[in-house]
Amino acid sequence: MSKGFKIFTLLLLLVACGLFYKNSNIQPSSPFKSIISPGSTASISNNKNSSFSPITPMDVLKKGNGIIFVETTDRMKPPSLVLCAVESAARVYKDRPVVFFMKGLPDINIMEDELKARKNFPTLSTFDNVYFFPLKIEKIFNDTPLMPWYKKVIPKFETYWTHVSSDGCRLALVWKHGGIYMDSDIISMRPIPDVNFLAAQSSQFSSNGIFGLTDHHIFSWKSMESFVQNYNGAIWGHQGPQLFTRILNQFCSIPPFKSTEDVKCGNISFLNPQRFYPIPYQAWGRYYDVWENVPTFNDSYALHLWNYMNQGKKIMVPGSNTLIEHLYKQYCPTLYGALERNESIYG
Repeated sequence: MSKGFKIFTLLLLLVACGLFYKNSNIQPSSPFKSIISPGSTASISNNKNSSFSPITPMDVLKKGNGIIFVETTDRMKPPSLVLCAVESAARVYKDRPVVFFMKGLPDINIMEDELKARKNFPTLSTFDNVYFFPLKIEKIFNDTPLMPWYKKVIPKFETYWTHVSSDGCRLALVWKHGGIYMDSDIISMRPIPDVNFLAAQSSQFSSNGIFGLTDHHIFSWKSMESFVQNYNGAIWGHQGPQLFTRILNQFCSIPPFKSTEDVKCGNISFLNPQRFYPIPYQAWGRYYDVWENVPTFNDSYALHLWNYMNQGKKIMVPGSNTLIEHLYKQYCPTLYGALERNESIYG
C-alpha cells in the first residue's frame, strides 16, 4: 500500500469521526446546580433556562455559618446604609455566605432572574459571598411556633408590622439555619468570635438587632413560643429586645456589667454593650457629627447606627468629614467610591 493511499485513508477516518461526534447527543455533565456563580456577569442564552435549577437558601446556609439580613418592606432601593451593612459584612466574613432576604425581590426561576437580582445592587455584585433571595414569610414560618400566629394576624391592623414581622423572620431563619442575624443598619468591623451570643444594648437588657445561635438552639425555640403566647404588637420592642431579655432571664440571672467584660448565660455569651452599641441610642446623632479625634472602637465588633431613630433625617455625605463618612470609607469602600463619584448605587 502506497504512502499516499495510507494518508488519504487516515483523513477519511478523521472526517467520519468528526461527523459522528457532531451529530451525537452526548453532553458533558456538570456538578453545579446553577452555572451562574455570585459575581458573574456572563450572558445567558434562553435555551439554557429550561435546565436551570436555582440555588436555595438551604444550599447556601447549610453549614450554619451564614450572615443573615432581612428586608420586610417591598422597597428595592434601600438607603445606602443598608448596602454598607451588607458590604462590610461581606468583607469581614469573606469565607462565610452573606444572605439578604428581600420581600420585594421577585421569584428566581430562570437564570436571568438570578442575574437581575444581583444587578439591582452594582456595588455588591462583585462579592462572591453575597446572595439575594425573596423573603417568603409563610415558608420561613412553616414548621415553627410562629405559623399559627401568622395565619391569624392581620398586617394592616398592626401598628409595627414591618418590625414585628422582621422580629419573627429573624428568629425562624436562625432557628432553621443557624448563623448570625444582623439589622441592616449595622456596620461590621471585625469578626465576632462567639457562636452563641446575644448583644447587650445596655446593662441587663438585650438587643435583638444582632445575635448568633446554632441551628435549632433552644433559645430560638423558646423565643418563638413566647413571641406567640405573649404577643402584643402595639408595644414597640415587645416582640424584639424585650422578648430576648425575658427569655434570657429564664436561662440565668443576668449580672450587671462592671466594665467592658462579657458575661456567660449557660452556653450563650451576653456581649457587652461596647461590642455593638458604644454610642447609645440617645446619642445616635453623633455618628453624623464631625469628630476632632475619630474613635477607633477597639472594643467593638460592629456598630449599630440606630436608623430607626434617624428616620432618614441624616445621610452620609462624601466630603463632610463626619464619623459616618470615615466608617463608609473604611468598611464599605466600594459603595463609598460610587457615592463619591456620584454613580448610581442601584441597577
